[in-house]
Amino acid sequence: MSTAKGKQAEDTACKYLEKQGYSIIERNRRLGRGELDIIALKADILVFVEVKGHQNRESSLDAMHSDKQRRMVSAAQTWLGQHAKFAGYQCRFDLIVVIPFNIKIMSAKVEHMLDIIRL
Repeated sequence: MSTAKGKQAEDTACKYLEKQGYSIIERNRRLGRGELDIIALKADILVFVEVKGHQNRESSLDAMHSDKQRRMVSAAQTWLGQHAKFAGYQCRFDLIVVIPFNIKIMSAKVEHMLDIIRL
C-alpha cells in the first residue's frame, strides 16, 4: 500500500497481529509483480498477510481477485527462496480488512480472515 490511508491500515493490522501473538518479520516487500504487505510469524507458521483498507468488507473481498492471489503467492515463493531459514515452516495466506476509523466507535474495525488462499 502506498497511500497514507493504506499505511494507516497496515499499522493497525500490525498492532492487531502483535496483540494476537504474532511477530512481524517484514512489511511492504515488493517482489516481481507482487507485494507482501506483512510477513509475520506465530509459533511455527509463517503468515503472508494482505491488508485491505476499504470502506466496506465487500470491496476488500472483491480486491482479492485471482490475479491478486497469484501475485501474492508468487511474491511469497520468491521471498521464501531468499530466506532459507524459513524453508521448513508451514505457510499461510491471510487477509486483514481494516474498515477506517469510525468516530462513533473510536477505532477502526479489524477483520482477520485466515488461510484465504488454498494451493
